[in-house]
Amino acid sequence: MTRPTQPLGQVEFIALIAMLFATIAFSIDAMLPALPRIAADLSPDAPNRAQLIITSFVMGMGLGTFVAGPLSDSFGRRTVIVAGAILYCGAALAAWAAPSLETVLAARLLQGVGAAGPRVVSLALVRDLYRGRDMARIVSFAMMIFTLVPAVAPALGQVIISGFGWRAVFLTFVVFSSISIFWVLTRQPETLPPENRRPFTAKGLWSALVEVLGHRVIQLSIAAQTMAFAALFATLSSTQPIFDVTFDRADSFPMYFAAIAILAGSASFLNARLVLRVGMRKLVLVTFAVQILLSGASTFLHGLHALPSGLVFPAYFIWTVGVFFMVGMTLGNLNALALEPVGHIAGMAASVMGSVATVASVILAIPVGLMFDGSPVPLMASVTVFAGIGYMIMRRLAPAPSSPL
Repeated sequence: MTRPTQPLGQVEFIALIAMLFATIAFSIDAMLPALPRIAADLSPDAPNRAQLIITSFVMGMGLGTFVAGPLSDSFGRRTVIVAGAILYCGAALAAWAAPSLETVLAARLLQGVGAAGPRVVSLALVRDLYRGRDMARIVSFAMMIFTLVPAVAPALGQVIISGFGWRAVFLTFVVFSSISIFWVLTRQPETLPPENRRPFTAKGLWSALVEVLGHRVIQLSIAAQTMAFAALFATLSSTQPIFDVTFDRADSFPMYFAAIAILAGSASFLNARLVLRVGMRKLVLVTFAVQILLSGASTFLHGLHALPSGLVFPAYFIWTVGVFFMVGMTLGNLNALALEPVGHIAGMAASVMGSVATVASVILAIPVGLMFDGSPVPLMASVTVFAGIGYMIMRRLAPAPSSPL
């Protein structure tokens, strides 16, 4: 196969990045309608354990993220994206054939490790070509397209499950990732020239790690991302059970989740319009503040049963949109903030940031999911705390007077 040499146009580049990002969303959201059936088949005595299908994948992604970036700094972006996607496909086939929940969880962990390649290296690829607010704008547009995947993934998953069983969803993952592999191999040129690559050695990794973690902006960005991710992953793992058990809307869950994704997708569009004028730090700070108010009020109203019965579900729906909207207004900006001072080791920086934030957030999110008791209150209270900590972190990230951040 001839290696491409011509740079992609910006529209196609954004679409490709969006699809690489979407590997994560599709791998999570298409599984949501399968959780009740997986619980019934593999964990009937402890149905809440089925939520680990989501968090085990995310944990694997966090672990894989730590090595994917450094590998791409040494061997190039394309090689690591494709290798990760191949591992992802192999793990999906293992999950498809797995006989027990424990085996499925192990395969999902490995699948997450493979997904880390497309996920983190795509950010480094963007950083190779763009800087600062322009980078944040490109990521925001990619995220805007990427939101179409959460909008359709649960519905697609439900169709596949109804026709072929929950295991068939894993075969769909193989098809989806294969398209990404073909697109990268045939269209995307390598963006890291050999002369700019760093040897993959323990000493080199350690020096890069020390340099990355030595930046205060990166330290605070990682901490803020951890809070945003914790809110997202806790909400993702609990959303389907809340729709099913709390509101008896399991059959209509894909439709509502699509509406949530579409409405929340406007955050990326809004961020792309505002970031060049307002700046990344201020947008993140304001977003966390709004989330504190929304989640705090929701916790109070739902906890005290202060809402009329006809407004309980609409209020929960609006709150869920708010959580996903917060993610769209924060993660792209936090990534751009952290990568700005370390463009020469963008792969390592993206890996450290993504790995630490993802693993730490999963550790925070798993207990929240397991606390589900038929009410959304534990989730809402937890998100209030996460947003509050995120706000305090961003208050400490004060830019220099001449900074555009």
